Amino acid sequence: MIEFLRQTAQLPPESTQQAVGYPSLFLLVALGALVPVVPTGALVSSAAVVAFHQSSPFALLVVFAVASAAAFLGDISLYWLGQRGVRSKNGSRWLRTIRDRAAPERLAQAQRKLDEHGATVLVLSRLVPAGRIPVMLACLLGRMPMRRFARGDVPACLAWAATYQLIGILGGSLFPEPWQGVVAAVGLTLLLSAAPAVWRRTRARWAR
Repeated sequence: MIEFLRQTAQLPPESTQQAVGYPSLFLLVALGALVPVVPTGALVSSAAVVAFHQSSPFALLVVFAVASAAAFLGDISLYWLGQRGVRSKNGSRWLRTIRDRAAPERLAQAQRKLDEHGATVLVLSRLVPAGRIPVMLACLLGRMPMRRFARGDVPACLAWAATYQLIGILGGSLFPEPWQGVVAAVGLTLLLSAAPAVWRRTRARWAR
């Protein structure tokens, strides 16, 4: 794995990276928002590491813009598909997929927070690992209009992209080689993603 990253970090000319890397980042992040199995945070952090080592001063800004726009497009598309399922008498495959990925206790918690704080909860849900789907489902079941959801999702996607880009910048600044920064950034994002699940399991064991 490390050897593969070392080889891929022998970077081609920046024009080639931009022509291939930015569209790929956009597609993968948008796909990850629609199908929440792609580690989109790790993708953004890795792209930030590569951008950090480029000579262009605008590379990090472009990564931020591409990642946040792709996340927003994916969220809006998934919410639109979920709305169709809510309005349909027989539901839909997309709505069932969202339900299956939201634990009942997380959904109940998301509904309470949505009632208390409104659309501002969307920002926090994007930053908390595995928090986006329960909040989105709560919005769908509460019949939140698309326009209101979109207004809350814009700052959520911006904050999410900025957070994971900062992780990538940290990884890129600590190591001289891009592949080393990518390994550090990916490891940190995966650790952050797994931490809430580990904490919940540990707390449940202590409770028993």
